[in-house]
Amino acid sequence: MPLQNRVQPNGEIIAISARGTFTGNRGIIHRADQTLGTSRWSHHAWICCTLDWQGRKRSVMSGRNWTELFFLDEAVALAAGHRPCGYCRRADYTGFVDAWETVSGTRPSAKDMDRTLHASRVTRKRAKITYRSPLNTLPSGAFIEICEQVYLWHNQRLHPYTANGYQAPIVANIETMVTVLTPHPIISVLSAGYAPQLHPSCLL
Repeated sequence: MPLQNRVQPNGEIIAISARGTFTGNRGIIHRADQTLGTSRWSHHAWICCTLDWQGRKRSVMSGRNWTELFFLDEAVALAAGHRPCGYCRRADYTGFVDAWETVSGTRPSAKDMDRTLHASRVTRKRAKITYRSPLNTLPSGAFIEICEQVYLWHNQRLHPYTANGYQAPIVANIETMVTVLTPHPIISVLSAGYAPQLHPSCLL
């Protein structure tokens, strides 16, 4: 049985056998039997990490250090409210901070970003925060929802999302009003030039 550790763009965490291309964490949210408890985070530093770091190996959900979560790609992680890890993905983290500074005019610390991101990704009742926007105002790399179908907006096309990868892209009316899943501060970072790493199925 696959573990419940694959994060979706809408913030849900599901069980699926397919492996993601990035990992990350939100602290310890699993129990001794490798199932999730009721909490979906234990701290506000939601990060997105590389799968391969100096050849280190870990048994998933085997200890009490952190709960290993997985993402199809970095765009999914960003949509769920995660940012690049400043340790294992230093260059990407620096690029993310650079883009954040371009938007805000101030160079943020990790804690600054985590505080802002947490306020923009979930409500006090722990529901995901979304908002409405015209499609043509969004940057490449944003995740949106139309009629309960989730899409990646990339290169002026909609890429239908599935947990296993992206389906063939479709052309959309760019003036369409859509529900934006990617938190607003990350939309600003994408607009400032940060380009997330995408799953190979999006590049076919």
